[in-house]
Amino acid sequence: MKTRHLGARGPEVSAVGLGCMAMSGTYGPVDDAESIATIHEALERGVTLLDTGDFYGRGHNELLMREALRGGRRDRVFLQVKFGAQLEPSGRFIGFDGRPASVKTYLTYTLTRLGTDHVDLYQPSRLDPHVPIEETVGAVADMVKAGYVRFIGLSEMGAATIRRAHAVHLITALQMEYSLMSRSLEKEILPTVRELGIGVTAYGILSRGLMARVGPPERGKTDIRGRFPRFQKGNLRQNLLLVQALDVVAKRIGTTTAQLACAWVLSRGPDIVPLLGARNRQQLRDSLGALEFSLSPADLEEIERAVPVSAVAGGRYDDAGMSSLDSEGSKAQ
Repeated sequence: MKTRHLGARGPEVSAVGLGCMAMSGTYGPVDDAESIATIHEALERGVTLLDTGDFYGRGHNELLMREALRGGRRDRVFLQVKFGAQLEPSGRFIGFDGRPASVKTYLTYTLTRLGTDHVDLYQPSRLDPHVPIEETVGAVADMVKAGYVRFIGLSEMGAATIRRAHAVHLITALQMEYSLMSRSLEKEILPTVRELGIGVTAYGILSRGLMARVGPPERGKTDIRGRFPRFQKGNLRQNLLLVQALDVVAKRIGTTTAQLACAWVLSRGPDIVPLLGARNRQQLRDSLGALEFSLSPADLEEIERAVPVSAVAGGRYDDAGMSSLDSEGSKAQ
């Protein structure tokens, strides 16, 4: 397994990480035994970075991590956790809470569910518009001093917020959606984190399965993609036409489309660590194939001609979801 550093002063981790959100039913039914087997195979293949969140499956994902990391495996991984999302029992998001007391309470419960005495990287999942980022990051910094957290990260934050947070405590990594279909961080956020020596962990690298040709979302409440504009009616048809164009490039190079999309993210710089959103071992094996080849400048030009970001139909989230993203221009406190 190749490795990369999380930022200029951060730890060395595997070149790709495993994003575990989908193992808690976000995109449809899952099997815990298969999820655990997938995590074990990822570790055996050299993946060291695991990404979870205290709100994934309302705590289910952290409990799954606890089971998967038994037998001394916890010491072999870099475990990053997002916090702050507020949920109703139905699973509906109702806001974000970045108050210092809440931050420390979230961490207390997370450590218990994970069965560990520390989190390697702890990051607010979104900006709380009612709490200055300095207060939220300051609370995490207290936990760093106390030994419960090793590094501090951010998720979906804009450039100005990143600078303010970094002034309080060194920020090791920013988590952002980044794929051929989602490139909004390139204009201002990516130059900012590179100036400050902050790494990037990229989620949604297959645009939530679009570039793995998943087709329409599964019916029912468990697959949240039905609420995303890119998966709705005419948008989905348009986006799958782009995927078909990417298929042609993949066949010429001799890869799968998913591998090609992942390889494109890997090509964006050594400071970017893609998160593989595999729900099973077959998906994991396919995605890891992206590490077995490199893309030439001509390949990259052909890929971007096949999927020009201006041709992507629909936003990353619905209007309510987009309004919660400081990274997309919502107003910070």
